[in-house]
Amino acid sequence: MAEVSRTFTVAAPLEKVVAYLRDFANTEAWDPGTDTCEQTTPGPVAVGTEWHNVSSFFGRTTELTYRMTRDDPDHIVFEGRNGTAATSDDLAFEKVDDASTSITYRAHLEFTGLARFADPVARLAFEVLAAKTVTQMTGVLEAR
Repeated sequence: MAEVSRTFTVAAPLEKVVAYLRDFANTEAWDPGTDTCEQTTPGPVAVGTEWHNVSSFFGRTTELTYRMTRDDPDHIVFEGRNGTAATSDDLAFEKVDDASTSITYRAHLEFTGLARFADPVARLAFEVLAAKTVTQMTGVLEAR
């Protein structure tokens, strides 16, 4: 199991930050590990909405189905699964002032079956990816 948590502030108002990040298809822009991500559930984004995500991690490409499991004005959670892994992206938000938002980003990755033997290396790779994610997410949100 690999877990990372980062808290950082972006120069963007809370409402815009949450509106953008609650559409998981936008991970293509802010997550350096995501190659493609498209909504597969028709209609507006809400709890239960699903996305097909193709990511590169560990030098390998993997496909996951993500589902929104929490959709609050200050907290959103997405859970992803495939045959060898379960993951979650947990984003909590706090208004700093009218023009900036504090984001706490928690990511969790757990391998299943034989893939679980990759855990020690995955933890190191996950830490590196988390640092890149904060940088990329900050840049995308502040450019909007």
